[in-house]
Amino acid sequence: MPETGVRNGAFGADKFGLKNLKAVYWNPGAPQLYEHALRSGEAMVNADGALCAETGIFTGRSPKDKFTVRDAATDKNVWWAGNQSMTPDQFAALYSDFLAHARNMTLFAQDLYGGADPHFRIKTRVFTELAWHSLFIRTLLRRPETSELAAFVPELTVIDLPSFRADPQRHGVRSENVVAIDFTRRIILIGGSHYAGEMKKSIFTTLNYYLPDQDVLPMHCSANVGPGGDSAIFFGLSGTGKTTLSADPGRTLIGDDEHGWSKDGIFNFEGGCYAKCIRLSREAEPEIYAASKRFGAVLENVVHDEVTRVPDFNDGSKTENTRSAYPLEFIPNASMTGCAGQPKNLVMLAADAFGVLPPIARLTPAQAMYHFLSGYTAKVAGTERDLGSEPQPEFSACFGSPFLPRHPGVYGNMLRALIAKHKVDCWLVNTGWTGGKYGTGRRMPIKVTRALLGAALDGSLRDVPFHNDRYFGFAVPTSVRGVEPHILDPVRTWADKIEFDRTARALIGMFQQNFTKFENDVDAEVKAAAPAVKEAAE
Repeated sequence: MPETGVRNGAFGADKFGLKNLKAVYWNPGAPQLYEHALRSGEAMVNADGALCAETGIFTGRSPKDKFTVRDAATDKNVWWAGNQSMTPDQFAALYSDFLAHARNMTLFAQDLYGGADPHFRIKTRVFTELAWHSLFIRTLLRRPETSELAAFVPELTVIDLPSFRADPQRHGVRSENVVAIDFTRRIILIGGSHYAGEMKKSIFTTLNYYLPDQDVLPMHCSANVGPGGDSAIFFGLSGTGKTTLSADPGRTLIGDDEHGWSKDGIFNFEGGCYAKCIRLSREAEPEIYAASKRFGAVLENVVHDEVTRVPDFNDGSKTENTRSAYPLEFIPNASMTGCAGQPKNLVMLAADAFGVLPPIARLTPAQAMYHFLSGYTAKVAGTERDLGSEPQPEFSACFGSPFLPRHPGVYGNMLRALIAKHKVDCWLVNTGWTGGKYGTGRRMPIKVTRALLGAALDGSLRDVPFHNDRYFGFAVPTSVRGVEPHILDPVRTWADKIEFDRTARALIGMFQQNFTKFENDVDAEVKAAAPAVKEAAE
């Protein structure tokens, strides 16, 4: 079997059970992977030099096709209300069938780290059927020095075969598409989907399982650090601005999506960024725009001019979930260490399509835990199929429910303790709508959001006057330099005050209904942090 590239010859593909392969390419870089992807017709190169691929029917993750092995070790530790199980025998059959399917294939292998902190990182080996998937995961995880590869022994192994088709009856799954994780054997099997993000999020899920036992809080967040060493973390679901707002030219980017919080501070799990690029523009997001238009970037499902191959980031005809993956070093002010000290600020981002949340509010530690467990944002028409004209609330525990193998309370209690220990200022930021809900109001101006975040991060927001919001109970500033006062109080931006009151009360009810599943897992102070109308609207 031909094998090329730097590798640990004593710990090859056969150690995982992969035999009779046509070839294995070990740790190839971007130039080699471009060549393989183009030769096999997997992808094309656009006018800017980015590698561009389409993911077929799966233009995003398929959480209903993700399964975790339920065995003696995981039975009492995994949050089964939020995770689907498969038996060890079903996984064994799936594993055997993956190995059989891979025979006579050419595979690409990458030896990588999940985590920037050497004390907590996990050595991860990823076998992929597609060259562009190999470039994707090489971009998204952290790349060891070449000198480290000769002795690399994986602690976690991922095999990604889009051409594999699962058998629901034999494997205990839902469809031909499958993501299966065995935490005990430290194996991830991915088949049936060309969407590369399944690899990244499965590894994130695995870190979410292992790290709490090491007193490390894994977080679905972006992070950056100021000139004075003051780091900040940004929680938020897809489309709320995690990537955009953390890529601040005045601060050093730690990472855009996944981090750990330990006794030593915060650290990035990844070595790259994975940004939504629908309606990406040079003016609004110059760093991300520039990073997406160069050799080494990987674009997914972006529409291109057939003749010039110039990307049209405004075209969502394939999907609204167009993506750009690029190495962290493509951002000029990115941290190469991926590590920073204890955060001084914690920001929770919500794209409130109901238009009733203020552009920024200060949270108590109990309120922070309440909103962390709630994980609120809102979807609007065009972002997903079958959405009507009215906004739809989305509550995703810890701003990442699909990636939580343990009960959300585990992560919520860790967050609350860390906030208290390090005296972290907590903020809720609405990057959604103002002046009315989606369809009536307008999107919150990004200049307003950046100005308010800047004041929060530099400490000046602590000294302005606040009032308690009559609907949600958190503290809202009444005056911030450079921001029009009326936009700080959302009811003042609505022409129809009665409709505002009705909409705000409806959203409060949604929060309260969603939180019922956590009421037995939190104390009285967190329960009291729930939004409730304190007085009638004016």
